[in-house]
Amino acid sequence: MRYLFGILGIVLGMILVIKSEWFFTFFGRIDFADKYLGTEGGTRLMYKLIGILFVLLSLLYMTGGIESFLKAVFIPGGV
Repeated sequence: MRYLFGILGIVLGMILVIKSEWFFTFFGRIDFADKYLGTEGGTRLMYKLIGILFVLLSLLYMTGGIESFLKAVFIPGGV
């Protein structure tokens, strides 16, 4: 089951990265992203960053590395 969810997450992330223009036209602008990530391309960049994050987290989940990653990030000295 872990591999199925991982593959679905990777596919979703790839769709977000490849079809960021479609997401932009469907959902519209994100003012926060345009303000802090760039003037015209901030929203598209945010969709791409979210897609890359989905892919990376899905790979960590599939390999079982998500637990150690979260411990290393959120618990001081917790590896």
